[in-house]
Amino acid sequence: MTFKQHVAQLFAEHQTLLTTPNQPLAAANGIYRRWQHPILTAAHTPLSWRYDFSEQRNPLLLERNGINATFNSGAIYWQGKYILVVRVEANDRKSFFAVAESPNGVDNFVFWPKPVTMPETEQPDTNVYDMRLTAHADGYIYGLFCTERKDLNRPDDISAAEAQCGIARTKDLVNWERLPDLITYSGQQRNVVLHPEFIDGKYALYTRPQDGFISVGAGGGIGWGLTDSMVGAEVKQEVIVDPKVYHCINEVKNGQGPAPIKTNKGWLHLAHAVRNTAAGLRYVLYVFMTDLHKPWLVTHKPAGHFIAPEGVERVGDVSNVVFSNGWIVNDKNEVFIYYASSDTRMHVATSTVEQLVDYAVNTPVDGYRSALTVQRINRLVADNEQALRDLGL
Repeated sequence: MTFKQHVAQLFAEHQTLLTTPNQPLAAANGIYRRWQHPILTAAHTPLSWRYDFSEQRNPLLLERNGINATFNSGAIYWQGKYILVVRVEANDRKSFFAVAESPNGVDNFVFWPKPVTMPETEQPDTNVYDMRLTAHADGYIYGLFCTERKDLNRPDDISAAEAQCGIARTKDLVNWERLPDLITYSGQQRNVVLHPEFIDGKYALYTRPQDGFISVGAGGGIGWGLTDSMVGAEVKQEVIVDPKVYHCINEVKNGQGPAPIKTNKGWLHLAHAVRNTAAGLRYVLYVFMTDLHKPWLVTHKPAGHFIAPEGVERVGDVSNVVFSNGWIVNDKNEVFIYYASSDTRMHVATSTVEQLVDYAVNTPVDGYRSALTVQRINRLVADNEQALRDLGL
């Protein structure tokens, strides 16, 4: 095979991957449907990012820039397209952002030609990742993300890191204005999300205060705070919206996923929860709702997880994990839930606003004791005896 033929073969195989149709799987619970194939993997990234196609410089056609994973994508419905701002991790462990778009939200995702060129602050980022996108009432699209840097207070520990909330804004998803990092008074910050509307004339943020880079420490939970401006954003006071709870899915930590969806019953939230197991940390997704006029007040919270890793989703760089920081509502009130599995690849599950609100409002809450779980099931069994008789079954 000649060099030219080899290059042509690479592009043909890549195009086949990009255009593989996706199919919904059978609905297991009536709340959402998973789809058969991951929507983005490392292999979906552009060949021009990875290969040098000069026969003189690369006669053996070796991959020059290896890509390890595509995961934890922010999402937005923009100009009729389903847009993901993807966390792409290179083989060198450095993450960066890249935009991928799809005409239908479930397959045919194609990356834009170049990654996002994200400006740096005076203190350069070592790593950036997990962007949450918010189309705010002020007219900007904001991207809030984790900026990771070496913890200079522990110079001898080469694993010691500091996480803070980086902030950028754009109007075209190409040109990004980097703003100063968020200032809070609760140590480190991850999983910070901008609420899409002003609250009492201020910008509102869902935060996740933590003592260290990995451990949230004694505090934690999903927080809430206000700032006068996103330029030099500063949250002087945080209140916990949804705390950690003993022997629940969020015993170790929890954090807001994407920005919430506004419904006539309140704000619909998607979040992640973490508990410890003998095999390590287990990440799942859960749903809750907050008051329409007071988005920091939880009104409904179904017991347990909403999406948990299944099958091949449980295997990857960080196994037994699902994580979401992006979802989209289209003009038909269909909801596209974009979630990563095991820090490796991106998936989609689909539902509707109606289904998700029904789930959030009418699913029983956690009673926090085994006996109350049994009581809840027994009540449903008793109710169903009459319901099935009424159906003649």
